[in-house]
Amino acid sequence: MKDVRTLPKAHLHTHLESTVRPGTIRDLGGEPAVQQRPFGSFREFGDARAEVRALLREPSHFRRIAEEFCADEAAQGVGHVEVSFTAAAHGERLGDPEMPLAAVLEGLAAGAERYGISTAVILDHSRRRPVERLRSSLRLALRHRPQVVAIGLAGDEAYPAEPFAEVCAEAQEAGVHLVHHAGEAAGPESVREVLTLGRAERIGHGIRVLEDPDLVAELAARRVPLEVCPTSNLLLGLVPSLAEHPLPRLLAAGLLVTLNTDGETALADEYRRARDHLGRTDADLAALARASVAASFAPAEVKAALLAGIDDWAR
Repeated sequence: MKDVRTLPKAHLHTHLESTVRPGTIRDLGGEPAVQQRPFGSFREFGDARAEVRALLREPSHFRRIAEEFCADEAAQGVGHVEVSFTAAAHGERLGDPEMPLAAVLEGLAAGAERYGISTAVILDHSRRRPVERLRSSLRLALRHRPQVVAIGLAGDEAYPAEPFAEVCAEAQEAGVHLVHHAGEAAGPESVREVLTLGRAERIGHGIRVLEDPDLVAELAARRVPLEVCPTSNLLLGLVPSLAEHPLPRLLAAGLLVTLNTDGETALADEYRRARDHLGRTDADLAALARASVAASFAPAEVKAALLAGIDDWAR
């Protein structure tokens, strides 16, 4: 079996605030135990993440977590990462709309240069929060292109995407990519909603699409990527065990599946678990890595280099 840390790959679904190192949380006055534990509900999961977000107050805090994030991703064999960040929410909390994102972009730039990794940012938005905050995220995205590549809805899927349709249309018109969470806690109807009203180009999670064969056929025909995060699904109680995760069935249905962490584990560990618990071969893992690169918004030259590296690893 090959070392999955040396497999070049793209990471498309991870939240910066969920990846903060335990030592950094401790340095900022927090309790690392809030991370990587089973959660009784989506709200409990969100509250734990809010505890970490509240520790981030100064530009140096945001720069630090972004640069450390690059180091940790590069150690997992990640050549390109698209990290989600709730910039508008931090800006409101701290009374400075620009500072959190600007500091994160500085940290990512420093980390990218130091560790040889390509980075981009997705500005995510809780469905529970006002529409105007998503519009603020769109304005930030437009000001910080090309470092920011997309905006998207996240959070509790019990809240509909419909109120955000106008902002999503504005983003598409402006050339900003759209990537939404759906089909995780909610059923396939949530995926249909973000495909239509939300104009989604990729689906965050999407594991429940299997409940709707017509939707599966549509996604397969359109080659809409799914950002699947098995360990996160387990921690949230959405699957009873890793061995029972639907990833093999998603692949067997002909869907374009990418493997990701949601910020709940290291990506190489997620690939190892796919091999150890879900029966994936090294050839399968290489195929998942190729899918991640193909589904990314990385520049063409970055994609070409990563795909060549995957071929070398597979040989």
